[in-house]
Amino acid sequence: MSAMLAAATLPDMVQSASAQAVNPGTNRLVQQNELQQLRNSLQRQQFQQQQQQYREQDRRIVPQPRPEVPVVRQACPIQIVGNQIVRVCR
Repeated sequence: MSAMLAAATLPDMVQSASAQAVNPGTNRLVQQNELQQLRNSLQRQQFQQQQQQYREQDRRIVPQPRPEVPVVRQACPIQIVGNQIVRVCR
């Protein structure tokens, strides 16, 4: 919305500043003030665009790497035979 407002007012300000530059009776302080307003408006617009880019970067979801979990095999499986526990190693 503010970008649209800046886009709408910027041409009017440029036209006004250029019209005053042609008129030799125009007060120099008024010209400097309007040029400073143009610079400020441009800087504000650039800053807002930069902030929007930063927000877009922040919204991107970075996938988390899967943790590496070591797989440990049991060397000898356990079997229950009757009421005894027997390890069967092969």
